[in-house]
Amino acid sequence: MTITNRPRTDSTAPGGLLSRRPPVPKVADIVRAVTTGEPAVRITAYDDSAVGPSDSPIELHIASERGLSYLLSAPGDLGMARAYVTGDLEVRGVHAGDPYEVLRAIATGVHLRMPGAGEALRLARGLGWERLRPPPPPPQEAVPAWRRTLQGLRHGRGRDAEAIHHHYDVSNAFYEKVLGPSMTYTCAVFHSPSDTLEQAQANKYDLVAGKLALKAGDRLLDVGCGWGGMVRHAAREYGVRALGVTLSREQAAWAQAAIEREGLGHLAEVRYLDYRDAPLEQFDAISSIGLTEHIGVRNYPRYFGALRDRLKPGGRLLNHCITRADNRASHKPGAFIDRYVFPDGELASPGRLVSAVHDGAFEVQHEENLRLHYALTLAGWNRNLVEHWDACVDEVGLGTARVWGLYMAGSRLAFERNEIQLHQIVATKTTRDGVSSYPLRPDWTP
Repeated sequence: MTITNRPRTDSTAPGGLLSRRPPVPKVADIVRAVTTGEPAVRITAYDDSAVGPSDSPIELHIASERGLSYLLSAPGDLGMARAYVTGDLEVRGVHAGDPYEVLRAIATGVHLRMPGAGEALRLARGLGWERLRPPPPPPQEAVPAWRRTLQGLRHGRGRDAEAIHHHYDVSNAFYEKVLGPSMTYTCAVFHSPSDTLEQAQANKYDLVAGKLALKAGDRLLDVGCGWGGMVRHAAREYGVRALGVTLSREQAAWAQAAIEREGLGHLAEVRYLDYRDAPLEQFDAISSIGLTEHIGVRNYPRYFGALRDRLKPGGRLLNHCITRADNRASHKPGAFIDRYVFPDGELASPGRLVSAVHDGAFEVQHEENLRLHYALTLAGWNRNLVEHWDACVDEVGLGTARVWGLYMAGSRLAFERNEIQLHQIVATKTTRDGVSSYPLRPDWTP
């Protein structure tokens, strides 16, 4: 037998397979490969590489290989959120309770691109496929939508209850610090940018009461009532008999306790209840302030039908909700919002919403966009989070506190950039012969 010496092709031999693997790229090289031009912020990494202006007041620091894997395995807001929440992406130059400035800098000064196929393959081979596998997500992350089917059909009662629990049952003590004394988690109305958050929330409730023409003795149903802010305001300021319903047990308990503390038990009540199970009484007015985002666009007919069935002829409905700026965007939220903030939330355009109200046998009387008011509201919540940061971290943990700072600052930016809006629609349950309670001109102050 003749033994022939053949070239070695194992990973350790010169010229072997791994010797032909490209060198491991620096993190800065990866950033350059997926962006156009120099980033407006400084980006540094655990491998001592850097890109972007050295004098930038804001710095993003990728602190570990796990952080890089988060960013590479889920490009976009989800990967960034995972790395940030776990501390593998550090943001320097801003407070974690209000990272608005860094988000604005990224939105305006970091322009992403898709590298060519050859460049992408070279980077992937240099990195090694193990770095492209997603690490386990942080515990704050909800399961993906396909796994939520185990909780029931999208926007079924059980799954809706679980989604509400994920977002609203974080901690009442945490919400007290972030939202302030009003415990109002919806867009405020500012007569001036100098208004305090509490003044602006009272302004919002007065605006809703005016649009509904509330007066002493009226029956008000507030669906998705949160911590009962509108219910308590209507009872205290207008003598209205108000019922609020919410799918959050913690909200209902807090709200009912607040009603008793304020001596409003003879007028106001909050129940842990699905809006679909609210009493079929003939209410004089119905307010829905921040519920429509949770019900699903396909369920608009059922939703507005349920509200119509609970409103007396001639009664008024006010629907207040976040919308898309147009119908070109998907109804479904981005990955970060869906997994960390509002599982199963959906937004439609204002036109789609107005059509649904019309199709629900209501007559639309007035519509108003409060987009910039929500940006101011979110800025106020971020300030509260910064002011009470240590207490909030003690209450819910550092990761969850970071989620909220990121979510509120990002939402503020989206409202400012007209990516999302906030619309109030006033409609009446006009009778078959055309009679409604609405006057020739609005009987409230815009």
